[in-house]
Amino acid sequence: MSTISTTVHVSGMTCGHCVSAVSEEIEALDGVEEIDIDLNSGGLSKVTITSTKELSPSEIGEAVAEAGYLMVGDEA
Repeated sequence: MSTISTTVHVSGMTCGHCVSAVSEEIEALDGVEEIDIDLNSGGLSKVTITSTKELSPSEIGEAVAEAGYLMVGDEA
């Protein structure tokens, strides 16, 4: 099965707890297989999501918001 890689940027993440919170919410989305977060404390953290189906920016943004952070951009 092929996978799709989606990269988004999240602001407000500063520590490992932030990474865990965002990962937990995104992992709950249907089709998500792996999440890689490049934490940039005080800046924009790069979140790369590997999934079996395309995820819309709005559903990723909602998951990030549920964790208490803000998605500030996306690129396929």
